[in-house]
Amino acid sequence: MSTEDVVRLAAGEAEVSVDAGDGGRLSSLRIGGVELLRQGAGFGSFPMVPWCGRVAEGRFRDGAEVWRLPLNDPPHAIHGTGREMPWKVALASGTETVLTCELGEPWPYPGRVTQRIALEDGALTLSMGVEAYESSFPAQIGWHPWFLRDLGRGGEGARLEFDAAWQEERGGDHLPTGRRIAPLPGPWDDCFGMPDGVDVKVVWPGELELTVASREQWVVVYDEQAEAVCVEPQTGPPNGLNTLPRLVTQLDPLEASTTWSWRRLG
Repeated sequence: MSTEDVVRLAAGEAEVSVDAGDGGRLSSLRIGGVELLRQGAGFGSFPMVPWCGRVAEGRFRDGAEVWRLPLNDPPHAIHGTGREMPWKVALASGTETVLTCELGEPWPYPGRVTQRIALEDGALTLSMGVEAYESSFPAQIGWHPWFLRDLGRGGEGARLEFDAAWQEERGGDHLPTGRRIAPLPGPWDDCFGMPDGVDVKVVWPGELELTVASREQWVVVYDEQAEAVCVEPQTGPPNGLNTLPRLVTQLDPLEASTTWSWRRLG
């Protein structure tokens, strides 16, 4: 990580570090000096683009064409290519930054991704847009934060609170089967549907409550790891390039946003 690639934002008691050179990810989110994101390679919070979650066997169809993606989570492809590419800083101020990334190999279509990260006192808003240069193409976008389960101050571990309309049934291959079922108790590595918009609370009892909100209808919740929990708002379910593609054209980009807000407890 080059320090030249890191943009630092601050507002109120919040501090954010954005590492453009490492997949345009948030490498740190500190509230009152307390780190909320798991540290280390591959963690923090990264943008998922141009797809979210797993793509079955790394293959997707666009019309008559079948494309193959690298199997970075065999036997599937997972979480897009944006998190593995360097982004360019287009704008940086004390509370806001704009990053851009060019889509290309191994993704078969040229295009551009723009990510805006804006911090204010008590909230962080992440926005992303995908533009097509030439041919239209299917795409998904979302965010994958790794919130620490334990904030290291002797409190209880993080608790997740949400009310979903349905859960995408998960098959033995970790992909949705296409059936919607009543939400099951955790632990989870599952996609949930929230037709009125994503609204999930990460609660560290007696310490902090953080709400992940988005106008999108899908969120993946992952809490099978001892160190962290993930709340991932996204524009479609896993394997959505095959089951629920959203077409990006020169006139119709794909855009989404999520806002994380917090308040102290106790």
